[in-house]
Amino acid sequence: MAKDRMEIDLGISATAYGIGAGLFFLTYALSEIPSNLIMHRVGARFWIMRIMITWGLLSACMSLVQGEWSFYILRMLLGIAEAGLFPGVIYFITQWFMVKDRARANGFFLLGVALANVIGAPLGGLLLTMDGLGGLHGWQWMFIIEGIPACFLALVVWKMLPNKPSEAKFLTRAEAEDLEARIAAEESAGAAAAGNSKLRHVLKDKQILLVVAIYFTHQIAVYALSFFLPSIIGTYGELTSVQIGLLTSIPWLFSAIGALLIPRLATDGSRSRTVASASMVGIVAGFALGAIGGPVLGLIGFSIAAFNFFALQPILFTYPATRLSGAALAGGIAFVNTVGLFGGFLGPYVMGLLEEITGNKMSGLWFIVIMCAIGAVLTLKLRRGTEDPSKASVSGH
Repeated sequence: MAKDRMEIDLGISATAYGIGAGLFFLTYALSEIPSNLIMHRVGARFWIMRIMITWGLLSACMSLVQGEWSFYILRMLLGIAEAGLFPGVIYFITQWFMVKDRARANGFFLLGVALANVIGAPLGGLLLTMDGLGGLHGWQWMFIIEGIPACFLALVVWKMLPNKPSEAKFLTRAEAEDLEARIAAEESAGAAAAGNSKLRHVLKDKQILLVVAIYFTHQIAVYALSFFLPSIIGTYGELTSVQIGLLTSIPWLFSAIGALLIPRLATDGSRSRTVASASMVGIVAGFALGAIGGPVLGLIGFSIAAFNFFALQPILFTYPATRLSGAALAGGIAFVNTVGLFGGFLGPYVMGLLEEITGNKMSGLWFIVIMCAIGAVLTLKLRRGTEDPSKASVSGH
């Protein structure tokens, strides 16, 4: 939402914007595994609170950007601050849900991402209209106001989030012990079947490397759309910032629907593979339509792609949890997210570079189509640690 205004007010080029958008993911990725290993030791309650406070404050500090270098530095610091939130929550979910329910639980978590975009895009457009108030640009007000809620919600996390079932007040002691035993047995069965017992085994597991490659192509698509959709919509005609924000929210509304409806279908290995493949094909088709269609067909295409974003992502993160356990699982989930997030750097960078070379904001979309087509082919090879580890874990328990 701030891209075009920052280019005008600060002289930041499209390429520099793409670099800054991507630098966030480099520091984010490099900090992911250490962050998740720390959370494994200190607990989700404290560590997620810490992430949210530093993340919120640095988001607000984006209002202090003066040029390209301050933009780059704050983006890198923001990446370090946020690192570990997504893989940390995904790891946290593995401590509470059996394999058959995890894709659905992950989908509910990612529903928050989708709804944030639905609400955040129009809100950002509205905040941009505050230009000049108090001597600040509208984009500065946007960063300040949108950064503050994370700090306050961090206190809610500290007060209400139990680290594990045995700390939950809403479970009896017997219920908590039973749940923890079932999950531990299920993890052990999957890790034993895959031959993984230590973090270093992640690098040798072809299935986890396959998930990494698919997630890499997925993240290229997600973040290219996140960072460039408002400016693409801006080419559709003479639109106000509020109108651009409202139109930007439409694809993310469909992503919320996808997160709510599709992951629950992935209850076993075969269904997970089928849904993952169909979702990647949907992303390819959506971006292709967005590239060749006008304002109406283009927005329909982006909505189709976004519908499949969070249909796929919750499923991909169920695979490491069927092949790893303990600290190796925490580090393995972070590893998948770490390498995958380099796609978050590549997507915005290529979109910005091709826009500057060609002068066409749509030119980078075909790069996304090609990368996601590769990802779609790779999904056909996905396999879990055991196709149904729950049977082994239940009998073992």
